[in-house]
This record gives sequence, C-alpha cells and structure tokens, in this order.
Amino acid sequence: EDILCSVCQGFFPPSFFLPSFGLLFDIDGVLVRGRMPIPAAKKAFEKLVDSQGQFVVPVVFVTNAGNCLRQTKADQLSHILGVPVNQVIMSHSPLRMFKKFHDKCVLVSGQGPVLEIAKNLGFNNVVSIDMLRESYPLLDMVDHNRRPKLPPIRWETNLQLITDILLTDGNLNSGHQSQKTGHLPLLACNMDLMWMAEAHSPRFGHGTFLVCLENIYKKITGKDLKYEALMGKPSELTYHFAEYLIRSQAMQRQWKLPITTLYAIGDNLMTDIYGANLYNCYLEEKVARKNPKAMAKLVTATGSTTAVPREEEIDSLWESELAMPSATSCKSILVCTGVYNPKAEVPTDANDCIKETVFHGHRDFRFDPALVEPGHIVQDVAEAVDLIFRQEKFVPQ
Repeated sequence: EDILCSVCQGFFPPSFFLPSFGLLFDIDGVLVRGRMPIPAAKKAFEKLVDSQGQFVVPVVFVTNAGNCLRQTKADQLSHILGVPVNQVIMSHSPLRMFKKFHDKCVLVSGQGPVLEIAKNLGFNNVVSIDMLRESYPLLDMVDHNRRPKLPPIRWETNLQLITDILLTDGNLNSGHQSQKTGHLPLLACNMDLMWMAEAHSPRFGHGTFLVCLENIYKKITGKDLKYEALMGKPSELTYHFAEYLIRSQAMQRQWKLPITTLYAIGDNLMTDIYGANLYNCYLEEKVARKNPKAMAKLVTATGSTTAVPREEEIDSLWESELAMPSATSCKSILVCTGVYNPKAEVPTDANDCIKETVFHGHRDFRFDPALVEPGHIVQDVAEAVDLIFRQEKFVPQ
C-alpha cells in the first residue's frame, strides 16, 4: 500500500523507499585509524541503520587487511556498529574460490594466525614460514640470539624462503635451479603499498613486500615473477565478490529492485579509487557487449579494454550466479581522513612521468590517470553517505 510522506504531503509507492544501490566501505582511513574510530563514521551509520539495527541499504566492508579472520575484523568494528561477518571482505576472502589449490600443499606467508586463516578459507594442506624454517634451519641465517622477546615482523626470512621455494620448485633439499619453465603458482593478497594507522604518515603495506619479492626474483633470475592471481583492492576479483555479497543481501531482504549502482568509498587513490574505476570499466564493457555501438564508444574512450578482465577468466573461478553482476556502474568516492593527500598531484600525462616514482599501484596494473580520478571528493564518510543519498534521491523508510 502507499505510504504518506509527512514532509511533502504526497503518496509514494513502497518501492520509493527501496534502494537500487549498494555501498562498499573501506575500513582503515575511512571508518577507523588503527583502533580509533573516526568520528564521522558514527554519524554515517546513524543514517544507514534503522531503529531495528538493520542497514537500510546493502553494505559490505572491503578491506585489504589480511592479518586476521573475517570474524575478528567484524568484531573490531563493533564499537561503531555490529557488523555481520558475511558483510566483511578481507584481502584473502576470494581465495575461497580457488578450489583447485585447496587440496595441494600450500606455503602461506603473512601476518597473524596464517594457518587458521588458510584453513578457514578451505586449504587442507598448509605449511607456514615458521614450520618451513624449523624444518630447514640452515636456510634462515638471521641471528636468532639477537631477537627481542617480542620479535618484530622480519621480512628477510619470508623473502628468503619464498625465493627458495620458487627457485627449487618446492624441493628444498636441492639447490636453486634455472627457471626455464616458470615457477610454482603464486597467489598474492593485498597490493597496498602503504596504509594509514595511528601514525601521522602512511606505513608500509603488503604491497611493499611484493615489490621486494618481485625485484629479488628478477635480480636473481633475470625474469619477471608471475602471479596466478592478485587479490585485494584494486583487483576486479575483489569487487566482483563484493557485488555478489551486495546482491545477496538485497535478495535476503526481499528487496525487489535490482542493485544497479555500486558506490565505493575509500581513502586511497591507488587501491580504492583505482579499483572502483577499473571495475566500472568491466561493468561498462559487460553492458556494451550487448550493443556494438556502445562497445566501439567504450574502446574509443579508453583506448583499449586491456585492463578489463575477460569474462571467461571470471567464469572459471566463480560460480555461475557469481559471474553475473546486476550492477551496471561502480562509482568512486574519495575521503580525506586517511592515506589521500590533497596536496599531492597525479600527472595528467602518463608519458611525462616516471612510473616507479609516481604510480604507487602494483607493477601488473597499468598507469592511467583516469583510473585514479575519483568521481567525488568529500571530507569524510558522513559526507559521502549524504552525497550518495542525494544522488540517488533515496529516502530511508
């Protein structure tokens, strides 16, 4: 039945209050700084949650953090809002879909309870760096006697042992071999070069570790390190998974309008904004495939579609319903409470810049100024929510 609007004294059908959009929130630098909540986050959620504590629009929290379980990350947000674990996407969450590796012997490197994380993702035969180091103590030449009682994260051991695995094809009882036929499959999660915590300046992220590993491998072999897959923002796989969770929430709530627009709110140009814009290219191409004229226009506008994943690649990883997004666009919104520095300029011409000193994105992602151009820049997440509601003319019921 129709609902009376007390403000405008008019009648509106129930669909007027139903969302046709979903929100993808980054966490660090948008909702929290380290363990401290950003004040605007509470204001934002006052607009997003109804009197029963339910979200008025589909929401997922997409973080490149990978040092804990999804449940742990959800618990960390409980001081702002009770967040269901199925609305949290970690950098390693898409690994659930790489089932062809779940029964293979897998070496995991990272921070936090890596064995528990890997088993939770579906891996059944897991080896950690510590297990490897204990089995092959001569491979780790770091002076153990100098370790403090609470050891810091020591990348040198991980870099050394991962390189050993790659150069011996997993046989650590042999010496390094020439790499004529490539190396073992490598799956990497989280490409963030830097991230924002309590410190005034950004800290090294896992992407910095990947830069080290890539350069060590190339220095030794003369060849580029190859990845089976890259996950975490700005990977299309992460946004594809996020869109699926958004769509699932709408179905569970029995909202009949299709979710056609995604809004990605983040603080990092090279991950949040780049990733949202890249996924938007994918969605535009998916729509354009049905219209030759639109496809030609898209290619003309972007120069090529090489940044867009091939549909058969996605279909090989995701279940059929996951490979069919209902969204037709993904819009990026940049907040100024985290990594983003409004004083830093992105060059307008890729040919006039030195890629290594300007583009902080991962080596395997092309530099394109258009992909790091946010749709909107706002002060904080509360302003972002206000902007989205205005854009969508959305009135929560």
